Amino acid sequence: MRILFSLLLFSSVALLPGSLVAQRGGGAPAGPPPGPPKNLKILPADVNVVQVMGTFRAALGVQCTYCHVQGDFASDDNPKKNMARNMLRMATDINATFPDGKQHVTCYTCHRGEATPKTEPAAPGAETKPAGRGPR
Repeated sequence: MRILFSLLLFSSVALLPGSLVAQRGGGAPAGPPPGPPKNLKILPADVNVVQVMGTFRAALGVQCTYCHVQGDFASDDNPKKNMARNMLRMATDINATFPDGKQHVTCYTCHRGEATPKTEPAAPGAETKPAGRGPR
């Protein structure tokens, strides 16, 4: 459980500038719904959900509605939310194989600020996205 908690809190090397809460098109904070988080299946109940979601946002370069249904963060209607849960399980399982108990793999390890991780290097001379810059 300690590894999962560490994975979630430190799943990004660098956070995007600005608020950890995603911004909507109108500039108003999307923010989590009031009250305690609902429908947590992987994250522990006492986790700082806003902070953890901010690290996911930075690691994937996406906004909240990439995985969540706008206005209903607890909903499982967006299939990307379950994919994210599977990815968390995968990263936790990988980190558990290291005998030192340290976190070696995070969301950022593969995603590098992009929603879809690269599976091979860019072609020589191909333009690549500058580090730390994701869609906003």
